[in-house]
Amino acid sequence: MGGNTVIEGVNDRAEMVETQKTFTLLGFKEDFQMDVFKILAAILHLGNVQITAVGNERSSVSEDDSHLKVFCELLGLESGRVAQWLCNRKIVTSSETVVKPMTRPQAVNARDALAKKIYAHLFDFIVERINQALQFSGKQHTFIGVLDIYGFETFDVNSFEQFCINYANEKLQQQFNMHVFKLEQEEYMKEDIPWTLIDFYDNQPVIDLIEAKMGILELLDEECLLPHGTDENWLQKLYNNFVNKNPLFEKPRMSNTSFVIQHFADKVEYKCEGFLEKNRDTVYDMLVEILRASKFHLCANFFQENPAPLSPFGSMITVKSAKQVIKPNSKHFRTTVGSKFRSSLYLLMETLNATTPHYVRCIKPNDEKLPFEFDSKRIVQQLRACGVLETIRISAQSYPSRWTYIEFYSRYGILMTKQELSFSDKKEVCKAVLHRLIQDSNQYQFGKTKIFFRAGQVAYLEKLRLDKLRQSCVVIQKHIRGWLQRKKFLRERRAALIIQRYFRGQQTVRKAITAVALKEAWAAIIIQKHCRGYLVRNLYQLIHVATITIQAYTRGFLARRRYRKMLEEHKAVILQKYARAWLARRRFQSIRRFVLNIQLTYRVQRLQKKLEDQNKENHGLVEKLTSLAALRAGDVEKIQKLEAELERAAAHRRSYEEKGKRYRDAVEEKLAKLQKHNSELETQKDQIQLKLQEKTEELKEKMDNLTKQLFDDVQKEERQRMLLEKSFELKTQDYEKQIQSLKEVIKALKDEKTQLQQLVEEEHVTSDGLKAEVARLSKQAKTISEFEKEIQLLQAQKIDVEKHVQSQKREMREKMSEITKQLLESYDIEDVRSRLSMEDLEHLNEDGELWFAYEGLKKATRVLESHFQSQKECYEKEIEALNFKVVHLSQEINHLQKLFREENDINESIRLEVTRLTSENMMIPDFKQQISELEKQKQDLEIRLNEQTEKMKGKLEELSNQLNRSQEEEGTQRKAMEAQNEIHTKEKEKLIDKIQEMQEASDHLKKQFETESEVKSNFWQEASRLTLENRDLEEELDMKDRVIKKLQDQVKTLSKTAGKANDVHSSSGPKEYLGMLQYKREDEAKLIQNLILDLKPRGVVVNMIPGLPAHILFMCVRYADSLNDANMLKSLMNSTINGIKQVVKEHLEDFEMLSFWLSNTCHFLNCLKQYSGEEEFMKHNSPHQNKNCLNNFDLSEYRQILSDVAIRIYHQFIIIMEKNIQPIIVPGMLEYESLQGISGLKPTGFRKRSSSVDDTDAYTMTSVLQQLSYFYTTMCQNGLDPELVRQAVKQLFFLIGAVTLNSLFLRKDMCSCRKGMQIRCNISYLEEWLKDKNLQNSLAKETLEPLSQAAWLLQVKKTTDSDAKEIYERCTSLSAVQIIKILNSYTPIDDFEKRVTPSFVRKVQALLNSREDSSQLMLDTKYLFQVTFPFTPSPHALEMIQIPSSFKLGFLNRL
Repeated sequence: MGGNTVIEGVNDRAEMVETQKTFTLLGFKEDFQMDVFKILAAILHLGNVQITAVGNERSSVSEDDSHLKVFCELLGLESGRVAQWLCNRKIVTSSETVVKPMTRPQAVNARDALAKKIYAHLFDFIVERINQALQFSGKQHTFIGVLDIYGFETFDVNSFEQFCINYANEKLQQQFNMHVFKLEQEEYMKEDIPWTLIDFYDNQPVIDLIEAKMGILELLDEECLLPHGTDENWLQKLYNNFVNKNPLFEKPRMSNTSFVIQHFADKVEYKCEGFLEKNRDTVYDMLVEILRASKFHLCANFFQENPAPLSPFGSMITVKSAKQVIKPNSKHFRTTVGSKFRSSLYLLMETLNATTPHYVRCIKPNDEKLPFEFDSKRIVQQLRACGVLETIRISAQSYPSRWTYIEFYSRYGILMTKQELSFSDKKEVCKAVLHRLIQDSNQYQFGKTKIFFRAGQVAYLEKLRLDKLRQSCVVIQKHIRGWLQRKKFLRERRAALIIQRYFRGQQTVRKAITAVALKEAWAAIIIQKHCRGYLVRNLYQLIHVATITIQAYTRGFLARRRYRKMLEEHKAVILQKYARAWLARRRFQSIRRFVLNIQLTYRVQRLQKKLEDQNKENHGLVEKLTSLAALRAGDVEKIQKLEAELERAAAHRRSYEEKGKRYRDAVEEKLAKLQKHNSELETQKDQIQLKLQEKTEELKEKMDNLTKQLFDDVQKEERQRMLLEKSFELKTQDYEKQIQSLKEVIKALKDEKTQLQQLVEEEHVTSDGLKAEVARLSKQAKTISEFEKEIQLLQAQKIDVEKHVQSQKREMREKMSEITKQLLESYDIEDVRSRLSMEDLEHLNEDGELWFAYEGLKKATRVLESHFQSQKECYEKEIEALNFKVVHLSQEINHLQKLFREENDINESIRLEVTRLTSENMMIPDFKQQISELEKQKQDLEIRLNEQTEKMKGKLEELSNQLNRSQEEEGTQRKAMEAQNEIHTKEKEKLIDKIQEMQEASDHLKKQFETESEVKSNFWQEASRLTLENRDLEEELDMKDRVIKKLQDQVKTLSKTAGKANDVHSSSGPKEYLGMLQYKREDEAKLIQNLILDLKPRGVVVNMIPGLPAHILFMCVRYADSLNDANMLKSLMNSTINGIKQVVKEHLEDFEMLSFWLSNTCHFLNCLKQYSGEEEFMKHNSPHQNKNCLNNFDLSEYRQILSDVAIRIYHQFIIIMEKNIQPIIVPGMLEYESLQGISGLKPTGFRKRSSSVDDTDAYTMTSVLQQLSYFYTTMCQNGLDPELVRQAVKQLFFLIGAVTLNSLFLRKDMCSCRKGMQIRCNISYLEEWLKDKNLQNSLAKETLEPLSQAAWLLQVKKTTDSDAKEIYERCTSLSAVQIIKILNSYTPIDDFEKRVTPSFVRKVQALLNSREDSSQLMLDTKYLFQVTFPFTPSPHALEMIQIPSSFKLGFLNRL
């Protein structure tokens, strides 16, 4: 009990948290979860309750048992009663009740049965709650079920559990064999392959042995019913019934307590001990009553009487078996575990036969779960237990290998000949190849869509394919190796030619250099010096005069520009004054017009309400008349009875007739008056109709005149006027309906008149009531005429208001035209028109809407301002260039002056040195040659070793000084050189030890090297003068040539040894780059031209890192920052920004170029932030990247400028994408029928509309997806930041939704249920595209919500109040105007759909009145979401970036 609670590799805490999350996801609250955990804990504690034996016949449980206390506390039970009835049972007879104690094994079984009972109830309850959580309102037709079963089980000791599992596996294996055989048969029949019946093992005898009548389970249940039944008696019955009678049942030789069953996989020996008790699984009534009285509500509910039955599939699904399944006997044994298991297995087999099963066989490589361990015996045992070997045998008897024709063609295409590949039909090609490769035609069969092979044929084809591939590889290797050897030979030959060329050139140079040539070169240098000085002085004077002239003109230009700017501001103020006044007046007029419309609608609603009240009163009158008619029928019967009495009272009748005539005359007069009144009403009706027709014609003429004068940009107002016309037509229709109702009232009056005449003739008593009714009707007719007069007055007021508004518009147009004429007189109109677009010219030609005219003027002034701004920028650029030239010339002059002073100082030092050098003039040529050798060595070492070469050069200079000293001693040169060689070898050994000392003295050596370079230049200058003195000494120089050659050889050996030492040091510490690019000031324009203006995106984005130009520019910025040169840095940043602006301006319509430079601008901006030195941007940097931060300048202002440039590029980028995709949206989303047969019908009564494009078939939904994919791939290839990509996709999806929805509002023929299904399908394609591109987090799907709700609104039922409420709750993204528009425009395509009734529209409108949303119908397709540029640090190290040769940036050097 207890033991170790830790399992290796299992995290109980994580699994518990995962379980709680799953419960929460299914809607289970924390209280419910705690209840479940309480019951589980109680079950565990119940299993740990200790039961002790008291003698042989009794047992007991201590009330102090901690587990029992916890169990009772969790479930709210009395611990005493639980302890009592765990060890005792109650037996109820007809006469008395007996309490019988239980032995310890019986008590343990009762305890375990109770725990299993509680757990079974809990499990069923959780399953029911999960099914309720997953259930939806519609009808369920199908379901998916997962059956997880390990398979056949055989252990050392097998009991009742293994027997039930193996019984279930027998049933499942039988179903699996039948299913596999059926699939194989269907496959051959579908492909028309001749086949023969395949025999397979049928395990029905084993199943009959277990579940048939008088089988093992039935004998077990029978034995359980006996009060003294034991396992031994049951086993003896099995021996008697099946031993030597059934070959599948055996008795073990060495055991009398077990039996053997031959299952489909293997023989299994079962121990009979515990079979009866496990089958009974008895839970005693007293324990159930104790749990039923639990204070814990969930536990008490488990054990209530008559619980609701739980269906395994839910009540909504009806599963009908496709195969007859043998039902178990239902007479007896329903309460045992075996009968329950057999019933459950019956339901499972019924479900499997009614569904389409799929099988997954899991095989364990070993029982120890070790890696790379394969137990073949265990694998074969599992394959046999799962029935896989039987399945393989069934499949292998026919054609186990199958290929489709397309797969075979693509796999074995390399085995086909050219003649076979020339066939157009791939099926015929496959047949021809197989006839050629496999001679035996019985080894394969051709089906309709597949080729079937017998065992071993696919392996043979694979061997042929590998042989073919091997031969092809040999041929390819042969040609590649030959090409490589040819390339190596050409490279070696080219190197040999270069070496020969340089060697021969060096020999020619040595022969050509003489004293005369040196003298001539020195003279030429002096002449060049004086000539260049003269040219520079002339150039300086010319630039000085030009600078003064430019300054004068520039200052005049700036003064004139300042004056023009002040004048423009003054005019703009005047224009703003008039425009704002006009806007205020227009706002007031719109408000007044809106108030009048509201008043008109309110009065019309009041009239409609009054008419409805009158209709109600008329219905009441009709009901009264029907009641009078019923009274009349009764009176007629009375009259028939009283005919005899009437004959007797003839005299009285005559008097009554006279009175009736008088009354009849009076009634006829009143009826005549009513007829006259009716005729007057009819004339008034005709007049109203004529007036309405005249008004509609006048309105149509006015609208025609207005539409001729409006621009394309005034489409919104046209739509509003169309809406007004439609509303007016609706009102006229309402008026006509009212008139019809009046006609019906008149007809009703006529009918009433006839009825009144009959009633007067038949009965005089009802005449008084009829008079009152006629009076009331006449009053109602008068009120109707009054209502019509009020309607006419309201219409007249509306017409007056419209006339007043039009007159005000004309006045404002005239005033605005005068203002525009005055403003345009001061500008060149032709220039302005040339700069304006066609849309702007259309705006200027509008019918006088002041706002659009004012917008046109504003745009014209913006064009002029941009023109002046561009001229200003050009002038400023020219001035900056001239200033730069002036500064550059002044710097050169200063430099020349400094050189002149240095030259004078050098000349003075040369004069002092001449006296000393005259004595040693014989050694000058030796010095010169040694210096040239040292310079060559210096260049080689600088290329290879950078800083360390400078250190080694200091040593070499010391060596050269020692050589000079040795040359001074002419007598002992060879001995001195040998001594120096020994010293050099010793110093070579000490070089590695003294590297650190050399690093400390590097600064001092650099200074010495600079001074020595000056001395070397002095030597070169003095060489030409001293050649005259050296002519006499040429003979001695020839004598010393041999000695000089020996010295040169020694210097070479020393340099080689020093190079080896440096190589050893450099191998221990490789050279590192600083992440900078060195460039010259004059190369800045060339850098911008090659890197920005002339760069093509297609060559950059293929194999290079994203944002490579941005990184190169930033490395140049780092170099300028390291020099602490503010002018250089400012010039580079300004040139970069202007270059980006220029390349974007030149390629405004090029999507790839805009995407490329948007990406590079963002990368450049991120580099400036990442290496700015600010802590918020340095969080993700490596320590080495932090060393590369800018040290001297703060570029935050330039970051803001670059951010503005990036925003401009992004807006143009979005405009180009919208321009490309907008013509495709309506044909692809609305007009194209991706669901064939859904929208095949057209609504009746509509003409064929023109499509949004010339050819609708050219664009489909696939076109939209292809265009989106093109945009996405281009952005990704150019390295655009993923966040920017998501924002761009969100903008595109908003455009798609807005354009589609606007077109849906304007096209009534698209508002149908089937078109809604089409739109929903297209939206699902877009959502699938987002999922494929991993853009679910871009919020693009939410932008399609209005369109999705519109599609749903077209499909939903629109009849009842619940439908109206559902529309109000679901359509939250659509405004009230848009919902009403869709409902009014809904057009049924066929007889199965119905038009939306006006009453339903009014119901929806009444629900939507509480919303406070926009009254605008159309969505703004020009709306742009706010863009944000995320900071993404660059992962690329600046030191590792290399410049491709295709960029043509060879003038940049990596430091």
